[in-house]
Amino acid sequence: MKPEPAAIDLSRIAETAKQVMSDAKFPMLATMDGNQPRVRPVSPVRTTGFTVYVASLRHYHKTEELEANSRVELCYMDEGHDQVRITGLAETVTDSSVKQSIWDENPLMRQFLGTIDNPELIIYCIEPGRVRYMKEWALEYHEVSFSEE
Repeated sequence: MKPEPAAIDLSRIAETAKQVMSDAKFPMLATMDGNQPRVRPVSPVRTTGFTVYVASLRHYHKTEELEANSRVELCYMDEGHDQVRITGLAETVTDSSVKQSIWDENPLMRQFLGTIDNPELIIYCIEPGRVRYMKEWALEYHEVSFSEE
């Protein structure tokens, strides 16, 4: 017997999607390594609406991947298996005030990297081009509006 998904309140879909993101905490980041997709968990250092900031180290392979192709997708999945997918571009943060505020908010980054001027530190901003939400067992994605942010 196929499970029936709970009803979705489409008028609150953006709030529902943000709750899934908050509950899931660690999304999977998909990048391209040439013609081979690569997926790995990441720990966002800041999330503003559906814009997600991810820190990385220069020597990580994903840095090469993102330099060659900045198109990415983040997938959040909560304990109830609801999903949020954010498709966008990963751009290196160059604004020193944004970097400083992220640095100030993240004691773990400060502990491991020592100084904001550490040449290994890269912060990527993933701006959404598309956001989709799927309720477990619904097998149907719903577009999430993020233009009001």
